[in-house]
Amino acid sequence: MTQAAETARTVILTVDDDPGVSRAVARDLRRRYGESYRIVRAESGQSALEALRELKLRGDLVAVILADYRMPQMNGIEFLELALDVYPGARRVLLTAYADTNAAIDAINVVDLDHYLLKPWDPPEEKLYPVLDDLLQAWRCSAYRPVPSTKVVGHRWSARSSDVREFLARNQVPYRWYSVDEPEGHRLLAAAGQDGQRLPLVITPDGTALVEPEAPELAAKVGLATTPMADFYDLVVIGGGPAGLGAAVYGASEGLRTVLVERSATGGQAGQSSRIENYLGFPDGVSGAQLTERARRQAARFGAEILTAREVTGLEVNGAARVVRFADGTAIAAHSVILATGVQYRQLDAAGCTDLTGCGVFYGSALTEAAACQGQDIYIVGGANSAGQAAMYLSRGAKSVTLLVRGPDLSASMSYYLIQQINEAPNISVRPHTVVEAAHGSDHLEQVTLRHTGTGERERVDAQWLFVFIGAAPLTDWLGDSVLRDERGFILAGPDLSPDGSPPPGWELDRPPYHLETSVPGVFVAGDARAESAKRVASAVGEGAMAVMLVHRYLEQS
Repeated sequence: MTQAAETARTVILTVDDDPGVSRAVARDLRRRYGESYRIVRAESGQSALEALRELKLRGDLVAVILADYRMPQMNGIEFLELALDVYPGARRVLLTAYADTNAAIDAINVVDLDHYLLKPWDPPEEKLYPVLDDLLQAWRCSAYRPVPSTKVVGHRWSARSSDVREFLARNQVPYRWYSVDEPEGHRLLAAAGQDGQRLPLVITPDGTALVEPEAPELAAKVGLATTPMADFYDLVVIGGGPAGLGAAVYGASEGLRTVLVERSATGGQAGQSSRIENYLGFPDGVSGAQLTERARRQAARFGAEILTAREVTGLEVNGAARVVRFADGTAIAAHSVILATGVQYRQLDAAGCTDLTGCGVFYGSALTEAAACQGQDIYIVGGANSAGQAAMYLSRGAKSVTLLVRGPDLSASMSYYLIQQINEAPNISVRPHTVVEAAHGSDHLEQVTLRHTGTGERERVDAQWLFVFIGAAPLTDWLGDSVLRDERGFILAGPDLSPDGSPPPGWELDRPPYHLETSVPGVFVAGDARAESAKRVASAVGEGAMAVMLVHRYLEQS
């Protein structure tokens, strides 16, 4: 993209709650930059965030954001922190009065502030334009490379189309969706020489057309890192959920050459949570995607490599090296490994569900489908926190949300705060002692058969949306016999390896395993994949950090 074409669709955004000041700022900006950039102004932090999200959806670029510090409801620092999640590459400027300079200095650490300007700045030729000229030049020359959106053409009720959209969304790859039934979808198919029989079609920013792409090919074409930069590392982290991201952040920040390997998208199950309200430090809650994207950026900032769409198929010991093998036959090695593979939702054992997965039946929150659920009846299977968070999120636009729970109520597995919210939501209902017996539909879900576990009574109801959150199965089958696991597949570590304190089979060291160390020295486990873990985001992050501390101890004694 040429600089002229880039700037023509690039935005400078300003937000100030004083209408007079807001107009004056926009006037000065248009006078100098209006011919090359779009100047967008807002009069509150919330309206500015909405504008940023709309720009993001359209694939527009934002080069500079100027925010007034003293705004009600949401001050400038709070706004810039949220804006960082939407446009991490935009340069950030705080507008302050002289009395607020200390706050501006503090903001440098909180939101990576690029500059602060004292008001008023007359004349702008001396006090405003030189600053913005430098910031715009830095934005154009930075490692951040804005690109046009990826385009996806697919069918509304296509499991593969749903998988591709979810993969792109969870990896924070901007894309635009076009139905095969709409004119623009037809035009894109024709341009790619396709007749629509094989979907989805993905058109990358450079114009490459991919037909029914698998995750590794798609990841490589949209700019995600898939190939390791080295053959040997200090630490390989397998899994990019909260535990893996925590381990990558602490490992890289403490000087270990660290690579994180993720088979799909960083975030794990937590990354699919629509709202996490009990995580320390976020009193107003935070989406799983926001939390894990911040962690991913943090790990990358410290120098951790992050590989996406790489499936690990084996773990071997080769002398002092721990070898990690991939599905494509390649491998990397390291002094140590942290297994943070997490868990996945169990499949619903009901007739018809397998054929309709991705076509009305979804495992996890599938947030890319939320917009299509507006005004409709939704059924959610499960009674734990993930199900409750999804119910609250989807209830904002749905006609009704029904939680189907096998037990008598939600108290056994759901946090109290969520239960209270669900009880207060007028369009959420809970059906206890109820399971899904069958799913019905031709090309998409149309009805489900429900059965009362006590009476055996059956009821067939209309349903186009069924979201499933039933228990957790560890993603550890690929390990085989390389490390000890319990009967359910969860990885044993530390004192759980041998209740009587004796060394685990094959253990050759003269010390017992460390707390998170598996039956193989130098191989550690953290997060939900560990036997008897707490299954909470905070504990997973903590275990990731603790595992790195134990890795250091292992390396010092090796």
